[in-house]
Amino acid sequence: MSAPTDSSVQTFHGGCPHDCPDTCSMVYTVKDKKLISVTGNKSHPMTRGGLCVKLKDYEKRHYHPDRLLYPLKRIGTKGSKQFKRISWDEALDEITNKWKAIIDTDGPHAIMPNSYLGNQGLVHGLNGGDAFFNRMGATVCERTFCGEGSCTAWLLTVGPTAGVDPESFAHAKYIVIWACNSVSTNLHHWHIIHEAQKRGAKVVVVDSYASKTAKEADWHIAPKPGTDGALAMAMMHVIISEGLTDQDYIDHYTIGYQELAERAKTRTPEWAAEITGISADDIRKFAREYATTPPAVIRLGVALERSYGGSQAIRAVTSLPALIGAWRHVGGGALQFPVWEHPYKFDVISRPDLIPEGTPVVNNLQLGRALTGELDLKTPIKSMMVWNTNPLTQAPETDKIVKGLEREALFLVVAEHFMSDTAAYADIILPAAMGAEMEDMVLSWGHLYLTYNQKCIDPPGEALPNNEIFRQLAKRMGYTDANFQWNDTECLENYVDWDSPTCDGIDLDYLRQHGFARLKAFGDKDTRARHAKGEFPTPSGKCHFLVEGAKNFVAGPFRQMYDGFQPGEDLDSLPDYVPSRETPATNPELAAKYPLNIISPKSHGFLNSCYANVTEKIKGQGEQFVMINQLDATARNIKAGDVVKVFNDRGAFEGVARISDDVNAGIVVATLGYWRQLNNGTVNCISSAEFGDMGHSTTFSDNLVEVALG
Repeated sequence: MSAPTDSSVQTFHGGCPHDCPDTCSMVYTVKDKKLISVTGNKSHPMTRGGLCVKLKDYEKRHYHPDRLLYPLKRIGTKGSKQFKRISWDEALDEITNKWKAIIDTDGPHAIMPNSYLGNQGLVHGLNGGDAFFNRMGATVCERTFCGEGSCTAWLLTVGPTAGVDPESFAHAKYIVIWACNSVSTNLHHWHIIHEAQKRGAKVVVVDSYASKTAKEADWHIAPKPGTDGALAMAMMHVIISEGLTDQDYIDHYTIGYQELAERAKTRTPEWAAEITGISADDIRKFAREYATTPPAVIRLGVALERSYGGSQAIRAVTSLPALIGAWRHVGGGALQFPVWEHPYKFDVISRPDLIPEGTPVVNNLQLGRALTGELDLKTPIKSMMVWNTNPLTQAPETDKIVKGLEREALFLVVAEHFMSDTAAYADIILPAAMGAEMEDMVLSWGHLYLTYNQKCIDPPGEALPNNEIFRQLAKRMGYTDANFQWNDTECLENYVDWDSPTCDGIDLDYLRQHGFARLKAFGDKDTRARHAKGEFPTPSGKCHFLVEGAKNFVAGPFRQMYDGFQPGEDLDSLPDYVPSRETPATNPELAAKYPLNIISPKSHGFLNSCYANVTEKIKGQGEQFVMINQLDATARNIKAGDVVKVFNDRGAFEGVARISDDVNAGIVVATLGYWRQLNNGTVNCISSAEFGDMGHSTTFSDNLVEVALG
């Protein structure tokens, strides 16, 4: 970027590395080799110069006084946060010597990586350590915190398509935001939706509580948690029975309509009203408006998957646009993850060819069960490396994880920015670099732009970028494959398919100059109607209402691109409503002890657990709270501001009661991300590690609890 007038001040291109669909293009401003400000890139069509409340002072995070600056070795009991400073040579030697000894005695399956999207970079993010651990032959970590069941359902129905360009929502007349709190978690897309709303588009939010986005909608529809599939199936019933379908589109571009129509015959609005708590009249109104107001578009949120039947619900919702021919129109159809059309070469990043046949898989949702022996692994886990994730707040059944991490026999390595809940249990802590301190391209799962991030300052102290950590570990382990020698620039040259049609006219030099680039295929926001004539990237080229012989699977990037030990269960050939495991209706015996459904959405002020240790962000977000309806509060003698305990057989946490009509009776809300060490437990203490119906998805919204005065 061009330098400002002051010759000591320079600006650089940045990309927000956090787990968010917006993937904002940013501008780093540096003076005297210090990062002095981070702003949104005004030239980016989605970022538009603005950042969310998490990122608006991102430079302060780089210089936070609690930041980890040097390698540390544990000298106290696990969890005591007693460490001493050591050199990088000492740290790396201890790690690799320990790993070599474990491999000699127990084999590489006794070692397990654990990462997620604390950094979304292609080089330093989710998959950045895959090649190293795949070369080792370590147990594969299947990472399904968020969106993986949604991916399975989407891919089965319409294939790896980006669907509707999020910018094309500007052309929509009927916008459905289904289980997504855009204002808090997809802010820059919300701006586009809100502008369409001001021009006359109707915005409908389907969410089980009145989120910030629901309050901005023209109509908020609040189904009981986990019943969205019944709502979608009843919409199908209305659309089909009232002749609101686009039969020409169905005949030419879909498979399985007759079978779907037969199933939908019994999924009446009256049937769904009993399940969802939404009146039959409102269900009919919703279906009719959606089917008769083109262009109609649906934004699917990942929260839709967070109950046992959530992925089947997503199949049903994903089928709706083809029923009414919504895909014919610019701004019509559905949006899940645009990443499916990005030209990333995950096989090159992860190197699944290095994985020995028969390598076992452990899912990160069931980490507590794995570490405590509950999974009865053939080879128990004796060492784990954690980076880009904080399982002691983000994973379910966290009390079990604590017990597992307390084991002296577990050698734990953590690469981190701060002394997180998980890092407190480490044997060796490695200080990791932050966004402005390393070169990368940030994966974008919410729009159709490539986003470049320049290194503009050196890391403080002795912190190192993740990729450099793995390069040095690989050298000490004796791994000589070419990819372990690549610097960050060479990684980017190899990790992206620059010859793809979507990259026409785009290369790494272009990104260095401009900071971002829109992918070229299938038109721009004003012309893209990706599936106007079908052309779905499915085996048939059509939208599949019906998938014969479907088997359950987890998409490759979430399991180190490994094909072995996929779930493999038979799946229903058609979408349908599948009840949750833990609700008063489906599990009355459990509900007699724990009568309240709990929802645990993302926090407005934190990004997962990032920033939940920053005083200013905690002030903005507020202390850990429990939102409860007045009827439920009165029945428990709870008043606003009381400290309450939320509990079930899995665990408990405390929060401050917020009495609100934003939640219906029978439901409580507590947001995700608070740190355990700063609170008496966090919401995932009560969360189940049981999988949802597809893609080994989470069941964070499929949990019964009781609430009492603390």
